[in-house]
Amino acid sequence: MTRMQLVVIGNGMAGMRTVEELLQLAPDKYDITVIGREPHGNYNRIMLSPVLAGEKAFEDIVIHPLSWYAERGITLLAGHTVTAVDRVQRRVTTDQGTDVSYDRLLLATGSLPFMVPLPGHDHPDVISFRDIADVRRMLAPTSVPARVAVLGGGLLGLEAANGLVKQGMKVTVVNDAAYLLNRQLDEEASKLLRSALEANGIAFKVSAMSSHISHQAETGKLQALHFKDGSELPCDLLVMAVGVRPNVALARSMGLQVDKAILVNDTLQTFDPRVYAVGECVQHRGALFGLVAPLYDQAKVCANHLAEMGISRYIQKPTATTLKVSGVALFSAGDFNHEAADKLIYRDPARGVYKKLCVADGRLVGAVLYGDTQDGAWYFDLIREGRDVRHLRDDLLFGAGSEHVAAA
Repeated sequence: MTRMQLVVIGNGMAGMRTVEELLQLAPDKYDITVIGREPHGNYNRIMLSPVLAGEKAFEDIVIHPLSWYAERGITLLAGHTVTAVDRVQRRVTTDQGTDVSYDRLLLATGSLPFMVPLPGHDHPDVISFRDIADVRRMLAPTSVPARVAVLGGGLLGLEAANGLVKQGMKVTVVNDAAYLLNRQLDEEASKLLRSALEANGIAFKVSAMSSHISHQAETGKLQALHFKDGSELPCDLLVMAVGVRPNVALARSMGLQVDKAILVNDTLQTFDPRVYAVGECVQHRGALFGLVAPLYDQAKVCANHLAEMGISRYIQKPTATTLKVSGVALFSAGDFNHEAADKLIYRDPARGVYKKLCVADGRLVGAVLYGDTQDGAWYFDLIREGRDVRHLRDDLLFGAGSEHVAAA
């Protein structure tokens, strides 16, 4: 039987997980070509922070080394960027003049770091924190110890700051909001986290609106990040960690339907039934995706349809946020800032533990856990299932064991 040709554009975690799933379902169905912009195999971007901190080597976070592709007969065009896709001729062209034909095409182009367009943002010492090249750039600072400004008080910014401090650099995190991780934590948990990070050597400037970036006229070196109130933060390196945007330029050039991201249906197909898409570049029923769990769910469904089994569809699931920042365990789920909810709060400063549960109409609607997250999954199930917790109310803060107490 003649094999069909599958071309995968994007050598990241979502695309390669789809390939893995496909090889299990239909190992002989396709000749597979993977095209990736970076000059190496697929690696775990989530683990870039330990590499930045010096706790792991790049080799430790590689998921698929070059040998993995060769052993499975997969053609990897590493270091290639796709410049055009002809959907009529079904042909992909790269910047190195390579043409590849396809029967099925999988777009897994991921996302691009958002660079705040401040005057001066195009200086070579203003960088993002997105790939291993960014990490290597951060670890080659212009002065030792380098003064680093990290723009962004979200998870990415805090991970960058934590890694750079461990490398002996003087780091200040700049956040336009009043408190850190404001989407994942309530204000009290955020303040606890800030205190812990300050104890580790990270400085903070919050509620700060940036205005421009300056450099030294004589040397051209980065000089400072300036703020609208007239203050400034001297720095040798500026890391922008203010979020990402779906990478949709190629899809648009192909004439696919794009809103905030590439529109896909429940089988991860685009407007063109021969073209599929997964990961951070897709929009499904109005939602965008950044966590690993939904990306891997998409990969499973997409592989099922590429294998022509046709018995699976992608269904979005509620997700909780489980994080570890500088050794501090964090968990949040649901509406943890619900104004009308009855708030159950537990504080143990000596152990560094804080818990807040929001109960409305007899049901748990939101939870924030700081320092002790072992009952996070149980709370998440209560929120997701909408179970009545009135009989558990007095013991709810004590976690899953309270259910047995109430039953007794």
